[in-house]
Amino acid sequence: MTVDAGDPLYRPFRPRAARVVSLVLGLAVLVMMAVIAALLARITGGPASVGDRVGILGFGVAVAGFLYLEAAVRAVPDREGVTVRNLVVTTRVTWPEVVSVRFGPDRPWVQLDLADGETLAVMAVQRADGQHARDEAQRMATLVALHSATERDD
Repeated sequence: MTVDAGDPLYRPFRPRAARVVSLVLGLAVLVMMAVIAALLARITGGPASVGDRVGILGFGVAVAGFLYLEAAVRAVPDREGVTVRNLVVTTRVTWPEVVSVRFGPDRPWVQLDLADGETLAVMAVQRADGQHARDEAQRMATLVALHSATERDD
């Protein structure tokens, strides 16, 4: 079976709400910490050391960095499998390794059941996205079914 590279079935999975919220909050925290660091002497009414200012700014950078990781989660499907990038770990699985796709009301994101008994969370499809998330979970299940079909499916 050939798959067109422009096929919408193979577009990347990305969260919507979490991505927007994370990017906006990350920017807000970074700006807020920069302002606090710059105005620290006025805020406290006493001297502010360089170390205090660097610490406050460093905290803002750390929080913004974590929120960026949240915004950057994705799953990129192709003919051979899917590459899932969650907060810290990126995992590549081939389609034959995926046994099923689960996304029930008790799950915050899609979960792939793998042939070795393990599970893989796909944070790119998040319940907070409502109907869009349900549609994306169905698209993932369609990809799994498409690539796991055999002449004789036991």
